[in-house]
Amino acid sequence: MPHARNLMSTFARSMHRVGIGRAWNLRRFRRRYRAGEAIDFHDFGELRGERFPKIDADCWLDRPDAGEVIARRLATGEISAAQADACSFWVEHGYLIVPGLIDGATIDRLWTAYEAALDDGSLGERRFVNEAKTLDDRQLDAHLKVPEIAALQHDPKVLAWTDLLFGRRTVPFQSIIGHAGSQQAAHSDSIHMTTYPLGYLIADWVALEDVTKDSGVLEYFPGSHRLPYMLSAEVGIEQREFKEKGHSVYHERYEPAVREACEKGGFRKERFLAKKGDVLFWHANLVHGGGPRINLEASRKALVCHYFAEGAVTYHDLSGNPSRLHADGIYAPIKA
Repeated sequence: MPHARNLMSTFARSMHRVGIGRAWNLRRFRRRYRAGEAIDFHDFGELRGERFPKIDADCWLDRPDAGEVIARRLATGEISAAQADACSFWVEHGYLIVPGLIDGATIDRLWTAYEAALDDGSLGERRFVNEAKTLDDRQLDAHLKVPEIAALQHDPKVLAWTDLLFGRRTVPFQSIIGHAGSQQAAHSDSIHMTTYPLGYLIADWVALEDVTKDSGVLEYFPGSHRLPYMLSAEVGIEQREFKEKGHSVYHERYEPAVREACEKGGFRKERFLAKKGDVLFWHANLVHGGGPRINLEASRKALVCHYFAEGAVTYHDLSGNPSRLHADGIYAPIKA
C-alpha cells in the first residue's frame, strides 16, 4: 500500500505538471472529500481498498459513540424522537423499513413510464426471465432514460432519510428496476460500489407492488453490517483478475466467504414481504440477496437505488475502476 506521504507528494507533482498550485488543491481536496489525504487516481492503477491510506473517518452512526451522539442530538433538538429511534435501530440492525413512504399514484406513473420505455426501445432490446415472456429482466440505470424513475430516486422524502443516516448530503448514483426477483446470492454492496472511507453508501429497495412469498423475496441478515468489510483482497481476488476472468472469481471466492461469515456470526436471514410503497434502506455492509423464485410467473416489481455520501471517493473495488462520478479524475463534477 502506498504510504500517505508518498500519495501526498505524488498528488502534488501531478498538480504541478498541470500548473495548479499544491496548497490550493490540498485545501480544495480537504474541503470536498472525507478522505484525509489527497490521492491521485492515475498513480493507483486499479482502485482497490488495500491501496488507500488507513484513516479514521467513519460515518457518524458507525462510530463507537453513536449512541451518545444520537442522545445528544435528540437533547439539543437537532433530531426528533422518531429520528433518534430510527438511528438507534440502524446502529444495531443495519437497515430501516419505512412503510408507505411512496404513494401509489407516484408508483403508478413511474411504472407506466417504465413500461412505455421498454415498449419503444428506449432501454434497448427487451430481455425476459420467464417462458411466457411477461417478466422483463432487470434494467440498470433506467433513471438516466426515464425521468419518473429519476424523480423517485431524488424524492425529498427518500433523501431526508439518507441524509440523516449519512450525516451528510446524499449523492444519488445508481438504480436497478425490474419485474422479477434477482435471485442474487447473499452479498454486501461494498465490493461492487465502494467508498473511501468505507461506509458512505446506502441503498434503498422500493416495493412497486405488494410482494408475495413465492416471487423471489428480498432477503437480508440483520446486524451483518458489523462484519469486517470483505473486499477483493480479503477474499483473494488479485488485481486485474476480475477483468481477466470475469464473475467466475467472484462466485468462487467472494460468495462462499460471505456465506461462511454469516453462518459463523450466527446472523439469521429475514425476508421483506413488503406492501406497495414500502421502502427498506440498508447499510453499505449489510449482507442481503434475492430469494428463490418459486413461482416463475409471479412478478416482484421493485426499484433499487444506491446513494453515496457527498465527499466520499467512489469506486468499484471488484473491477478496480472509479465510479462514473470520478471517471474524469478526482475533481470531476459530481453528476446525479
